[in-house]
Amino acid sequence: MLEALNPQPQDKILQLISLYRDDKRDGKIDLGVGVYKDPTGLTPIMRAVKAAEKTLWETETTKTYTTLAGEPAYNAAMVGLILGAGYADRAASVATPGGTGAIRQALEMIRMASPAARVWMSNPTWPNHPSIVKYLGMPAAEYRYFDVATSGVDFAGMIGDLGQVAAGDAVLLHGCCHNPTGANLTADQWDRVIAVLQARGAVPLVDLAYQGFGDGLEEDAAATRRIAAAFPEVLIAASCSKNFGVYRERTGILIVLASPERRAVAQGNLNYLNRQNYSFPPDHGARLVTMILEDPARTAEWKAELEETRLNMLTLRRQLAQELRKATNSDRFDFVANHRGMFSRLGLTEAQVNRLRDEHAIYMVGDSRINIAGLNANTVPVLARAIAAVL
Repeated sequence: MLEALNPQPQDKILQLISLYRDDKRDGKIDLGVGVYKDPTGLTPIMRAVKAAEKTLWETETTKTYTTLAGEPAYNAAMVGLILGAGYADRAASVATPGGTGAIRQALEMIRMASPAARVWMSNPTWPNHPSIVKYLGMPAAEYRYFDVATSGVDFAGMIGDLGQVAAGDAVLLHGCCHNPTGANLTADQWDRVIAVLQARGAVPLVDLAYQGFGDGLEEDAAATRRIAAAFPEVLIAASCSKNFGVYRERTGILIVLASPERRAVAQGNLNYLNRQNYSFPPDHGARLVTMILEDPARTAEWKAELEETRLNMLTLRRQLAQELRKATNSDRFDFVANHRGMFSRLGLTEAQVNRLRDEHAIYMVGDSRINIAGLNANTVPVLARAIAAVL
């Protein structure tokens, strides 16, 4: 049987990690892997998470399973964090192994409910989106999103493509901090997108992986909340990896908004999908998140540290834009300061990206997506000078 298997292509980011680790040069810079790093290059454990973990270690009395949907308190806390109040009668939800698990379960739900539905994804999008859709054998389509010339949103192209969506199709939207581009829609643009999708009878699938990394917790949830209020059916896949820093604990959630009459059926199907894929979801990270969100003091500490993280990335963005302006004697890269979240696509060619790696020990994905959080105040000028050298 196994002789029928074919080699699978290696994930480009994982391949980049391997190349970086094997590089013996001093001063090498990793801008590929999508994890937050502090100025020392470490991915720290947040103070509120440490405190909750200590309490959990001291008080936990069992390792038995939770429910198929995960701990109800976690689901309730996350629905409140993402959507605010007023959705108890519409929201079905399950805990998932990270945001990727939530996306996978959302796509499974769509396929089970409507096998012929197309999944529309932005061009570009996070590579795992089309990879999972293809693996599941689902019909797929894409809508224009990124304008290479301006490094902003190709909004006219986006609206034109979304105007072709068929009733019942699922449209995957990045709730904030678009990955991989960092280019976000304005509030007015979101309203236009919502109006087009309402007219087309589409079902939104929101990927909310970076709430709190862009403009703030409430601000980053605004588009998702607009969508939730505007559509009878919405799927929301969210991750705690970034904003709580619990990457390896694989803590995510899938929320399905339905009519109050259909909520119980939606919940039953979510439970069924969890059972088919991994039975009971992981609980450790979810319990830490719950302990933080249910305790006002821990919540305040977490919010303060998350804000420090967000502001650090904004500072790095502004510094990088300034250093690039100085190094290139142009405003070509000013857009970096206006992007949000961990990522920006710089608009370099693959040959230039390869030269940065080979000649300057600077590692980024081939499409020139960089992780802003991989920089610090000292490495920003180094990157700017290296980019100027390969242009």
